[in-house]
Amino acid sequence: MKPGTIARTIQNNYFRDSLRVTYWGAAAFAAEVRALFRPDNGAFRGEVIRSQLRFIFSTVSPVSGETSERARAGVNWIMRAQAASHDDGVSLGYFPCNIGGNGWHPSYPETTGYIISSFLAFAKRFDDPAVAAAAMRMAAWEAAVQMPSGAVQGGPVCASAHQTAAAFNTGMVLDGWCSAYSDSGDPKLLSAARRAADFLVGDLDDQGYFKTNGAFVSAGEVKTYTCLCAWAIYRFGELVQEDRYKIAAVAVIEAALRQQQPNGWFAHNCLSHSDMPLTHTIGYTLQGVLEVGLLAGRADFIDAVRRTADAVLPRMSSDGYLPGRFSADWEPAGFSSCLTGSAQMAIVGYRLFEQTGEAKYRAQADKLVNYLKALQLLQSDDAALIGAIAGSFPLLGSYMRAGYPNWATKYFIDALLLQHRHEPLSEK
Repeated sequence: MKPGTIARTIQNNYFRDSLRVTYWGAAAFAAEVRALFRPDNGAFRGEVIRSQLRFIFSTVSPVSGETSERARAGVNWIMRAQAASHDDGVSLGYFPCNIGGNGWHPSYPETTGYIISSFLAFAKRFDDPAVAAAAMRMAAWEAAVQMPSGAVQGGPVCASAHQTAAAFNTGMVLDGWCSAYSDSGDPKLLSAARRAADFLVGDLDDQGYFKTNGAFVSAGEVKTYTCLCAWAIYRFGELVQEDRYKIAAVAVIEAALRQQQPNGWFAHNCLSHSDMPLTHTIGYTLQGVLEVGLLAGRADFIDAVRRTADAVLPRMSSDGYLPGRFSADWEPAGFSSCLTGSAQMAIVGYRLFEQTGEAKYRAQADKLVNYLKALQLLQSDDAALIGAIAGSFPLLGSYMRAGYPNWATKYFIDALLLQHRHEPLSEK
């Protein structure tokens, strides 16, 4: 990093909040560090130390090949996360430093929704009916906890009296229902999907932005990354052959592109700090714009994605490390990597390669995926660590610190499936 970038990053990450917020953040971090030294956290403590040393000394060695093996390990981890919940949803993730419990969080409707699509794609690729059955259990559970309005709640699953609607979460579950209905033809899933799609279309303002961002993100501004919902809305429109959904989806993407700057950076595009968005939310935005562009035949949408990808992807290091946040000048805005975002950017790279035929996109995506493979454990004394992708690298980085959110592994699986599609048989 440039000296000026380092100074700005320190200011933005450690001195922008009030003293009270800073204090409670530091207290939470201290509690997690103390929890590392519990006797039951020996395996995780060793992995945290190893992660920090690998980060400091840049000793991560990317892994070529092993693609199907790595994808299987990721799927097995998500199966464990589903088994760890008290229902058929997928646990939000494994965070062994949390106080109380066994490290597994309750089910998370939002991400369980789009895990359905990943599982069905994996099951089809590798002819695995058990994985497909797990996905269908997720889909049925999502329908059982859907809100009366058709929306999906924000946050981990809770009693209906405490649910609050979130447009983004609704779109992610709609995606899963579209995939599950396409595979099963179950009319109950189509009904749930229609209610969700109608909620989303009804939630749009006259500019094409969703109004119901929910209680778990910063309030008072557009959330550009919610344009990913447009992909699910468009998919639903194709399923039921109703153009009104497709028209609404295109309008959402057109609204998102009004937030794009000439250099490809998107404004209002983060969960909390829109002046330095995560690669995770950048990835959400790019996926939404690209996939609707491909479905609708909109070359201008695809060109917009290329503008951003051509700015982000060259920012990775030669071995595949990608900073987790970026400022509006595309300078890094954090000292760790958001691994979910790295996987999402790889997916965008592969999809651009498929669309354009430009080899640079596949090469960049391979770098990102091979780096992530090196961060996935295939052996550990703690079975809950095997196959997962962490929130950050190093593990004590800023995004979903000291744990393994299920969506990081979900997007890693998606990226591996794309890599698997394009690599020689000898490497699979």
